[in-house]
Amino acid sequence: MTSPSGRIALITVGVIALILGGVWAGQGLNLIPGSFMTGNRMWLSIGLILAIVGIILIVLGLRRPRHGRTSR
Repeated sequence: MTSPSGRIALITVGVIALILGGVWAGQGLNLIPGSFMTGNRMWLSIGLILAIVGIILIVLGLRRPRHGRTSR
């Protein structure tokens, strides 16, 4: 997946996963009130895992070689 659209897709999905993971972790830590997830440690774990997956996707998207670029 070296196409520019593939890189953009990886980065976009990674950013969305990172934001959702951060919100869910915040709710699990009782920092963001107003949901059934508030104060539930399970959502802290799910949020942290999702945030880590998001970071990995962002890094993969940024490290993919650009189309038409030669490596030396």
